[in-house]
Amino acid sequence: MTGFLCLIPLLVLLLAFFVLPFGVMLYQSFFLSLLQAPAGSPPTLANYAKVFGDFFYLRVLLQTLALGVAVTALTLVLGYPVAYFLARAAARSRRLLILLVIAPLVVSIVIRSYGWMVLLGRAGTVNTVLQTLGLIDKPLPLMYNWFGVVIALTQVLLPFMILTLASVIEGIPESLEDTAAVLGAGWWQRFRHVVLPLSMEGVGAGITLVLMLTIGSFVSVLLLGGSDTLILPLLIYQQVILLNNNFAAALGMLLLAISVILLYVQARAFRVRGAA
Repeated sequence: MTGFLCLIPLLVLLLAFFVLPFGVMLYQSFFLSLLQAPAGSPPTLANYAKVFGDFFYLRVLLQTLALGVAVTALTLVLGYPVAYFLARAAARSRRLLILLVIAPLVVSIVIRSYGWMVLLGRAGTVNTVLQTLGLIDKPLPLMYNWFGVVIALTQVLLPFMILTLASVIEGIPESLEDTAAVLGAGWWQRFRHVVLPLSMEGVGAGITLVLMLTIGSFVSVLLLGGSDTLILPLLIYQQVILLNNNFAAALGMLLLAISVILLYVQARAFRVRGAA
């Protein structure tokens, strides 16, 4: 009974700031805006039918998922070696490396995105250096397109992948790798048959976390993207600006549904070590 009483503040907090807002948003998503239907109209699935029945909205949905997959793949490829090195480093070096990894997280995402604008702009650092070296004749279009968005989001979300993977790899006994080496396994065989299978829990958690954060990104896409880089969060923002709140609620519920599906897939595909 005492344990339940201790949970009451948490339950109240979740009810007031999580369940209730999503409940209101779900309720609103079943009604058309006042510009489309008079007040008192019955609930309908028209908002959801509009999303899946219009190629424009389907394209935005596919662009959102494609951006998530691209950023997640890059952070996994770049983050796994760093995470392995971090997990196997000496205790004193590990503290310094962790500080370097999490240091970008203390800087506002707006500032980091603006930094990428300075680097990738037509008169930015990258183009200036390339032109000075004579490698290009005119500035490359590195910003206001998918390239700039993917690069910026990869840098922003890379620490989440590294820290998630490192926490799991650190729990893999080094003695297993030493035993495999004694038996004649090379570094690739040790990685493929020992480290990678035992770190799949971290891979699944990192993929899910980065993918969910990517499809919900707003600031970096807004600052570094162009007219073609429209994803669900930006579309929701546009609908709110246009006072089409009910359709925005339907889009928000769709984004929530995608996140729930990702969590379910992670729970099914990447089982915790030792689980049946």
